[in-house]
Amino acid sequence: MSSRKKLIAGNWKMNKTSADALALVADIVTAVGRQTDVEVVVCPPFTSLEKVAAELEGSTVKLGAQNMHQEASGAFTGEISAPMLRAIFATHVILGHSERRAYFGETDALVNKKVISALKNQLRPILCVGETLAEREAGSTLKVVQTQVEAGLEGVSKELAASVVIAYEPVWAIGTGKVATTEQAQEVHAFIRGLLVKLFGDTVATKVRILYGGSMKPSNAPELLAQKDIDGGLIGGASLEARSFVELVTAAAAIK
Repeated sequence: MSSRKKLIAGNWKMNKTSADALALVADIVTAVGRQTDVEVVVCPPFTSLEKVAAELEGSTVKLGAQNMHQEASGAFTGEISAPMLRAIFATHVILGHSERRAYFGETDALVNKKVISALKNQLRPILCVGETLAEREAGSTLKVVQTQVEAGLEGVSKELAASVVIAYEPVWAIGTGKVATTEQAQEVHAFIRGLLVKLFGDTVATKVRILYGGSMKPSNAPELLAQKDIDGGLIGGASLEARSFVELVTAAAAIK
């Protein structure tokens, strides 16, 4: 049994008004806001972060953001900085999500700057990596993932590396209903663990949580979460409804 505590993080993407967000998070807190077996993080849109933070107070559920700018402040209209997120008690931030890379042109170098900035501000980055369908069909999966992991973690010290969470998200399985087979997912997770050993050594690599993202839902979660190197999930669609999200937390808690 791994000593790593399972982590279930909900990425709400561009969904939920503030009122909707409060209703959803209230249900989540009622169901799993006292348990300590699984680390639970919710990542609402920026407009709901402060209200959700207040609702989470006193619970074990943590607050995450979906993105941030690499600079601490300045003339960056429309952006949010790490110090701003820390000021409302966010603990995690999703960085390098495939949608940010595809739709907003985020490069490995930019994602790396954000990772460094997050760590400097005591935020835990959830660093997303993963291949497109074309890359998988070309047999490039491991090469693509290696490039993204190594570039994303460049300059991260061994001392801070254990604070990073990595999310493997095969792009072709995000929001499509397709899911990597358990074997495909575990193969890439084990490969990432091996990369972490090379970069930071065994002790650190053993501590880093590697999440699976890509249409994880209550029906396939138990099998995925039982794998040696899969430490939880970065959940999209199934995090938008309290019952399915709570079922995923329950599934993670059942893994011994």
